[in-house]
Amino acid sequence: MGKFEGKIAFITGGDNGIGFATAKQFVNEGAYVFITGQRDADLAAAIKEIGRNVTGVQGDVSNLRDLDRLFAQIKQEKGKLDIVFASASIAKFAPFGKMALASPVAGICVRINLA
Repeated sequence: MGKFEGKIAFITGGDNGIGFATAKQFVNEGAYVFITGQRDADLAAAIKEIGRNVTGVQGDVSNLRDLDRLFAQIKQEKGKLDIVFASASIAKFAPFGKMALASPVAGICVRINLA
């Protein structure tokens, strides 16, 4: 029995990168995972590779309506949520000190991580 046996997890950005790797590991440890991503094709590929115990939900986690829809789906399908793993991100590369904290990218990052 895995350490996440019977647990329900929500993983933002679960269609690629660290979120995807985490989703695979959680499933291997017994969890059922809901993953999000903004592109249907990426979600479909992630679901296919994970193979079992996974639901992909297209959406933008910085959008409260998308989050409400996701949490309603989790409640309807599973009735509970045990784990939230926030992995969705966005990046803009610039020399340190050149990126304004008030930039649109910084605002998106704050909304994602405080959602």
